[in-house]
Amino acid sequence: MLIDTLAAHIEEPNPQGIASALSMLIRTGEIAPRTRLPTVRAVATRLGVSPGTVSQAWHGLVQAGLIEVRGRAGSYVLEPRTPWLTPRSGHLADRGDDAPMPRLDLALGMPDPMLLPDITAALERVAPRRAAVSSYLQPPLLPELEAPLRELWPSKVGALTVVDGVMDGIERTLRSVARFGDRVVVETPTFPVLLDLLDHLHLMAVPARIDAEGMVPESLEAALASRPAAVVIQPRAHNPTGVSMTPARAARLADVLERHRYGRDAVVIEDDHTGQVAAAMSVSLGAWIPHRTIHVAGFSKSHGPDLRIAALGGPAAAVERIVGYRVLGPGWTSRLLQAVLHDLLTSRASVHAIDRARHAYFIRQRELAACLRGAGIDAATADGLNAWVPVRDEHAARVTLAAHGIRVSRGSAFLVRSELNGDAEGPHTGDHIRVSLGALRESIPAVAGAIAAAATTET
Repeated sequence: MLIDTLAAHIEEPNPQGIASALSMLIRTGEIAPRTRLPTVRAVATRLGVSPGTVSQAWHGLVQAGLIEVRGRAGSYVLEPRTPWLTPRSGHLADRGDDAPMPRLDLALGMPDPMLLPDITAALERVAPRRAAVSSYLQPPLLPELEAPLRELWPSKVGALTVVDGVMDGIERTLRSVARFGDRVVVETPTFPVLLDLLDHLHLMAVPARIDAEGMVPESLEAALASRPAAVVIQPRAHNPTGVSMTPARAARLADVLERHRYGRDAVVIEDDHTGQVAAAMSVSLGAWIPHRTIHVAGFSKSHGPDLRIAALGGPAAAVERIVGYRVLGPGWTSRLLQAVLHDLLTSRASVHAIDRARHAYFIRQRELAACLRGAGIDAATADGLNAWVPVRDEHAARVTLAAHGIRVSRGSAFLVRSELNGDAEGPHTGDHIRVSLGALRESIPAVAGAIAAAATTET
């Protein structure tokens, strides 16, 4: 029996020992992909340990991308994923057991290519003007790009630079402010790749709840007891819920960070990945605590994923440290691409294209939410490219939608568990699916009907 095989390979009956033994059996092929694992209670009984001990081991294997917990349907060994995908990003790309290529992919959060500005025209205008790089010591930020970026910035900022995407900016900021084993407060739910990044940097995620206005001040205050080095916040079009933070909530969060004995040194890192196609105005805690707020503004969702450009701004000394660290690696973000971004930010046609995209996503969000509510699903109207839909059983919902040729993301991949305070409860936790709107150009009532039907399905 599988449970006896597992027991024979466990050296120490603690979470690490159980997880290590099962991991080895999976990686060597002794336990095949798609195998249903014994229940937590059955393993605990066989090993003479508590169910909580086994549950911790299972949680570690889920985080490592080796198994998947499907609620009442049980736990299963996952197929090996593409090696370059991180554990949680692999979950986002997973189509599920034997699932065919979907006719409608609403899982990956990509922007609608039909709503992106014409980068070809920008390249044609920019390329003839860009001379060859004459020195490795030129400023990393294209001088003419600084003014348009400052016009977009949500608060006064000491210095700006350009990095290779929002996650690049977050990583470089975390490396400059946090050390091995430090705590980082994050929202729950949150973008799974952020959690992979924290694991890679050996930092511990401490969850804080969110509601319809952003991170909950009382939950932040509780999380600050962990003495975090940083707090990562998505100020608008939160991924996956689509929540945008209000100015009043930002002020309250800044007040908590200023008053709390362990909040005064925590650096705030703001992930504004949706940027200009979010319906809400940009809000930053930098308006209240500019001396320790780093804001990272992305242009992938609005201007093109392959630009790989984000702007990073904050206190001059903090930005200079990040710029200095980049000198040891890529040095700078391509000035040719920076010139393209400058053109897109200042060209009348491109600005109008961004306005149309923002309006299109706004309409899609409202139509989807209205249709879901009309079908009896308690779905909030979201901002940006993602909607967070409550379901009775996320695995059953995904299987049902896959049968209709629709792929969505499983909500559990976005939830945060901490060894410090367990699972943070709140209105956005529990079984959900994330629905991305980039590919949802038409037939929204029909798709909403399929989602509503799947939302009530049980395994």
